[in-house]
Amino acid sequence: MSFLKSAKSIIPTLDRILVQRVKPSQKTASGIYIPEKNQEKLNIANVIAVGPGITNPNGELTKVSVNAGDKVLIPPFGGANVKVGDEEYLIFRDSDLLAKIEE
Repeated sequence: MSFLKSAKSIIPTLDRILVQRVKPSQKTASGIYIPEKNQEKLNIANVIAVGPGITNPNGELTKVSVNAGDKVLIPPFGGANVKVGDEEYLIFRDSDLLAKIEE
């Protein structure tokens, strides 16, 4: 039994960012369904929540570089796994994100 009811109850601290991987397409362009075990993990994620930032040596708050709702490129490995119900989320530091995706 999980004590977490939803991802909204997870509030990252400092410069951490809560993301959820974008799920890959379940079928090919020609309409053939791909088994779940054969689907590749995408390195694109949606930002769910962000922390307030981190204080630099001068005492100034340095905010994180992304906002909730942004799409980001994440490393293939790393991050802390968090499971809420059937959904999986990852927590990364702001400096671990590879890029912000502009659409």
